[in-house]
Amino acid sequence: MEVQIAVAKINKYAVSESGDTLEVIERPTGGLSVVLADGQTSGRGAKAVSMMVVRKVIGLIAEGVRDGAAARAASDALFADKAGKVTCTLNIASVDLLSKTIVLARNSPAPVYICRDEEIEVHNEESASLGTSRNLRPVITEIEITPGLIIVIFSDGITHAGERRGQPMDVRQAIRSITEDQDPSPQELADALLDQAVRLDDNRPADDISVLVLKVSPRAGDDVRRMSVRLPIDA
Repeated sequence: MEVQIAVAKINKYAVSESGDTLEVIERPTGGLSVVLADGQTSGRGAKAVSMMVVRKVIGLIAEGVRDGAAARAASDALFADKAGKVTCTLNIASVDLLSKTIVLARNSPAPVYICRDEEIEVHNEESASLGTSRNLRPVITEIEITPGLIIVIFSDGITHAGERRGQPMDVRQAIRSITEDQDPSPQELADALLDQAVRLDDNRPADDISVLVLKVSPRAGDDVRRMSVRLPIDA
């Protein structure tokens, strides 16, 4: 088996800097962690908050700290720095090679979608953003790594897409329509979800949008680990 990870991101319309920050880090015991944070509001201030949170989390994970403890520490740091007046959502998705599981830690009202075969589970347990209080605990979900597993995580730009037109995005149905008749790559699925959200906002995203997709596929090819990034730059 192999785990493939893909991301699609776009800024809020007419805002030059995204308040979402995403980083990938290798775990000291093997595997990878993907950390996605979304700072309150948008623009430069939100970016500073999300970067502070992500730096704290990946630093602790690199030292061997458990994901849940890293999330709590980041929340405490944000609460102390901003006196509880600024919040930030956080998602951590860790591919743990020791346990052969994917561990999800969520401090975000945005749900996580887990797809197995034809079933799409929505994990929307109540979860508070970081920075609202001390010792805030994330919602932890652990999933066995099995072929065909797809996990979809996103910032709240997806949740709010289409709301101003009275046509909010049905994420579950969107995932089903993309996957039921084909076998999309993680990048194709992330791109399709992002494209639909942007269309619902009349091609003017009302918020920063980030979509993260993890997919477990049968192993193919060599033992080389690969990652590619595309960063559009205005001339």
